[in-house]
Amino acid sequence: MNNSVALRTLLFKEIRRFSRIWPQTLLPPAITTSLYFLIFGKLIGARIGAVNGVSYMDYIVPGVILMSVINHAYSNVVSSFYSTKFQRHIEELLVAPVPNWVILAGYIGGGVARGVLVGGVVAAISTIFTDVTLHNGWLAISVIILTATLFSLAGFINAIFADSFDDIAIIPNFVLTPLSYLGGVFYSVSMLPDIWQKIALANPILYMINAFRYSLIGISDVDVYMAMMMTLSFVVLLVVFCLILLAKGVGIKN
Repeated sequence: MNNSVALRTLLFKEIRRFSRIWPQTLLPPAITTSLYFLIFGKLIGARIGAVNGVSYMDYIVPGVILMSVINHAYSNVVSSFYSTKFQRHIEELLVAPVPNWVILAGYIGGGVARGVLVGGVVAAISTIFTDVTLHNGWLAISVIILTATLFSLAGFINAIFADSFDDIAIIPNFVLTPLSYLGGVFYSVSMLPDIWQKIALANPILYMINAFRYSLIGISDVDVYMAMMMTLSFVVLLVVFCLILLAKGVGIKN
């Protein structure tokens, strides 16, 4: 089988899967984002004032956008690949002459597509509440794609090890959501006490959010170059790990 045909087929299937149910995949983030901007930006932000020289509304926009990208890229892959396992469709892929990297790229591509699309929807909603402009367009695109790729890979790993639908909800609820909220979406690390600043630096999502914040408003609590290198390193590491898991058949050949 031609690898490009197989890749396009998987990618088209994944994109069509979340596109058909757009009221469930695109409408909720638009509503949630509006509430974030209305409650945190307008009501609470008016009392907080400026953060690092910019209005509170402008400050939270990058974090809210990237948080949506993270959640939807992750959830798309973990739910899709686990459903493939649960419904036994995975056996069709295993017997087909399709290399593991094509399988991985197809599912990750779908997660990235949904993450980027949701990020675009959230960014469009943000224009209603703020006038944030791009400080570095190429950096913004790079951060969104790398972040969507990273958490799509994380969702793939979660799906491989999951044995039930409950298992695919544990990581998002008890790991991903807390790390996202503690990643500096609604505050600057400099506002924390010294000990908590050091603890916050152990959160990888903090670096992605700050890199994206720099790309939009030119402000970051961490070194942007280091943040990009860390994100890229995590992507490479998880790609290798996913390919090893597929090669060994972990969770899919039982």
